[in-house]
Amino acid sequence: MNDHFLRVAAATPKIRVADPEYNLSQIKAQISACREKGAKVIVFPELCICGYTCGDLLLQSSLVDACMEALRKLAYSTRKVDAVIAVGLPMEKGMRLYNVAAILHRGRVLGFVPKKNVPNYSEFYEKRYFSAGDEVAEPVMFTDEKGETYPVPFGTNILLACENIPELVIAAEICEDVWVPCPPSTAHTLAGATVIVNTSASNALTGKSEYRYQLITGQSARLVCGYVLANAGEGESTQDVVFSGHNLIAEDGTVLAESEQFGFGAIYGDLDLERIRSERRRLGSIPADSTVYCTVNFTLEKEELELDRYIDPSPFVPREEATKEKRCEEILTIQAMGLKKRLEHTRCTCAVLGISGGLDSTMALLVTARTFDLLGLPRSGIVAVTMPGFGTTDRTYTNACTMVKKLGATLREVSIRDAVTVHFKDIGHDISVKNVTYENAQARERTQILMDMANDLNGMVIGTGDLSELALGWATYNGDHMSMYSVNGSVPKTLMRHLVRHYADTCDDRELTEVLYDVLDTPVSPELLPPEEDGNIAQKTEDLVGPYELHDFFLYYILRFGYRPAKIYRMAKHAFAGQYDDKTIYKWLRTFYWRFFAQQFKRSCLPDGPKVGSVDVSPRGGLRMPSDASSALWMKEMDELDPEK
Repeated sequence: MNDHFLRVAAATPKIRVADPEYNLSQIKAQISACREKGAKVIVFPELCICGYTCGDLLLQSSLVDACMEALRKLAYSTRKVDAVIAVGLPMEKGMRLYNVAAILHRGRVLGFVPKKNVPNYSEFYEKRYFSAGDEVAEPVMFTDEKGETYPVPFGTNILLACENIPELVIAAEICEDVWVPCPPSTAHTLAGATVIVNTSASNALTGKSEYRYQLITGQSARLVCGYVLANAGEGESTQDVVFSGHNLIAEDGTVLAESEQFGFGAIYGDLDLERIRSERRRLGSIPADSTVYCTVNFTLEKEELELDRYIDPSPFVPREEATKEKRCEEILTIQAMGLKKRLEHTRCTCAVLGISGGLDSTMALLVTARTFDLLGLPRSGIVAVTMPGFGTTDRTYTNACTMVKKLGATLREVSIRDAVTVHFKDIGHDISVKNVTYENAQARERTQILMDMANDLNGMVIGTGDLSELALGWATYNGDHMSMYSVNGSVPKTLMRHLVRHYADTCDDRELTEVLYDVLDTPVSPELLPPEEDGNIAQKTEDLVGPYELHDFFLYYILRFGYRPAKIYRMAKHAFAGQYDDKTIYKWLRTFYWRFFAQQFKRSCLPDGPKVGSVDVSPRGGLRMPSDASSALWMKEMDELDPEK
């Protein structure tokens, strides 16, 4: 169903206190508006049929009975509404009053969920009216608008399972329930719930909205679930408190939608149910034991859904500038601390790395410099080797040399031209034939120089290759593919740029900053083919394998969540709308899958290196994949997606 995206809504109607008939009209209007927007789950505030602030009027039979009559009318009016609706009201059971969320679908009440944790402090005095709900669900008889009576489960332990969308299992809690140390939603998700709805009446206090935001965000992350909170707002009594209608929709630690305070209306979010399923499957920490729960089944019609959800085209890079800077500093430190431990363990006081003037080797040099500072070692122990070849340009050569000098490392230069020429003669390769042999021989010669130099200096070769290149297999086997410790192995190319920019912006050397900015402006290239006549780089990686921003997007969703090609293709079209057309996205997604499977043998023998994020391809941690796995299943689906068919 729409690649497992489900639109949900948190709606706050403008009510009148103790006027169920009026409030019913407002709720019905909101339901119509939400359905027009495609919402399949619609959540209303706590006690919204009568208003949370009724006070002692809740002890009046007239009001309680009128609320139940309003619920009957609401159920009847929604008999053709294909959505699950959660609405709050007071309900009498066994001559006791409960604060209840009624769950409706297509004219029927699927369940009554009572509030389990009834607050009785500060401005809240609910125990004056309400009893705490029991966990075990028992049937109560409900008579609908037409006089039909049927049993409805009443209790906190109720799961609403969608039969034709197995990933959708709904459970409910009410306001205070999520503020206590052990919220019912924890047990709900352990029983298999994937979406928690919360009918809430949480008043406005200075700073409370920020806390509420953190609370719901954290709960959705901890439980790996979707969380929809609808809060009371305008129309509630302001005799002692004010309600701001602060609504939230969160998914696994990310807020998809947040309402402005002091208003009414609805907010919408497109939950990714497959993301929740994938994350739970990966973690294996939610057992889905529903033996002590009452499960009520329902179905939802499948509808076309045009995504109204922000899909970040750069999932590895934080959007907020402050977060990005903090993340960059953290990653640099993780890389440096990883290398620090390895150097300490091997008692190496010398690090050897190839420096090309490109992005990856620049990053490795910066990390190594930070490591030597942490160890209290002189940076002169960093031996940065520039190895000009047939494709080296003046621009990259000059930048490489300048960087090394400005960072206080030791610069060594070893040209590979003569050695590779002799090698070609030895193996009978025509130097005018610029094929894969021509290119890879240069990469392997450079690696041999670094390894032998490290042996001579009792040093360690620091790898420069990044996560994006490893995913694509864009590395020469036993060439730049190999090192003694790889500091960039789990850093994607799109993030690498921000790391280098962060270093450039925070260093105190203006000349070094300018060089680093020029590195960022230099096209990504292995520089293995001769330059153009004007001296510019002739071999541009992204012209050959595709844009790294697309590949990093594919990489993230393939490895992080295990999404299938069709979903990734759809999400990429949405994320890169106006930047890449469908054919371009399809072309490079197909390229990614083909290269990803074909090049696993290179990843199966990667050198050690620190993991810095949730995605990596280390054979010892992030990716345990056979080198000879077939890609047929994925390529078949790609064939079906071909936009030219």
